[in-house]
Amino acid sequence: MREPPVIRFLPDNRRLHLHDGPIDLIVEAFGESAEIEAAYRAAARRFVTVLDELCGELPLLRSAARADGPQLSGPVARRMAEAVAPFAAQTFITPMAAVAGAVAEEILQVMTEAASLSRAYVNDGGDIAIHLSAGESFRIGMIERPDRPSLFGTVRLEAGDRVRGIATSGWRGRSFSLGIADAVTVLADRAAMADAGATIIANAVDLPGHPAIARVAACEIAPDNDLGERLVTRDVGELAAYEIDIAFASGLAAAQECIARGLVVAVAICLQGETRVADSRDESCRFLTAASDENLRRTVVAGS
Repeated sequence: MREPPVIRFLPDNRRLHLHDGPIDLIVEAFGESAEIEAAYRAAARRFVTVLDELCGELPLLRSAARADGPQLSGPVARRMAEAVAPFAAQTFITPMAAVAGAVAEEILQVMTEAASLSRAYVNDGGDIAIHLSAGESFRIGMIERPDRPSLFGTVRLEAGDRVRGIATSGWRGRSFSLGIADAVTVLADRAAMADAGATIIANAVDLPGHPAIARVAACEIAPDNDLGERLVTRDVGELAAYEIDIAFASGLAAAQECIARGLVVAVAICLQGETRVADSRDESCRFLTAASDENLRRTVVAGS
């Protein structure tokens, strides 16, 4: 029997913490007090049902996505399937690649339907759904290592930008990765699509067969995971400069393909202290380099 969901305010009394099993959300809304309260009530009501809904369809969610696959019934499960569908023809991917972003989207939607908010975000372990009304903006920090937070860049999102989702993937994060990127942060129209895109691009940042890279079958770590016997990265030793360039080239090629297909807007890849950026030239998304520890304290919102 699992523990009941945790719903509480963080010590600042502004942000709401929602925790249930593997789902861990930080929620913050901006606007009139009554509207914020209504949004938080709606988030809490919806949150307590999400995990049970997902568990009810877990075998399908852990299966390879395909065009002729069975239809999923839950709203979060459908968000997940829609996000991974564009990638399914080219590579192995399951709806689980978009679970965090899809959950964040679902909670944000009920909040904005229940209340009039100027800004809001739902952060599911670094995969973030964003709401911005006219004239509003967010400054979001990108972290390469969740165990040792350090800002490798920031981005400012404005209401006029199409981006409403940001996600980060990499071998150091809480989910498995087939690649060696410390972090791949993706901006997209939706959080679920950013989540799926980050997974695919992070997998592409790789040096197959390299002796300095330790890998193990995913099923040996988590027998019930969706990757089965596929080898996931557990450690990456020091790489030569030319090897880092090769890995970056592979990841950037995947990023540019996703951008060209309109699936994502911008991508930042971080590997062994270096960062490369790919973006859509007609967008106003701006990746900026962190300048100081104070900048870190003020802007950290996203991480792998």
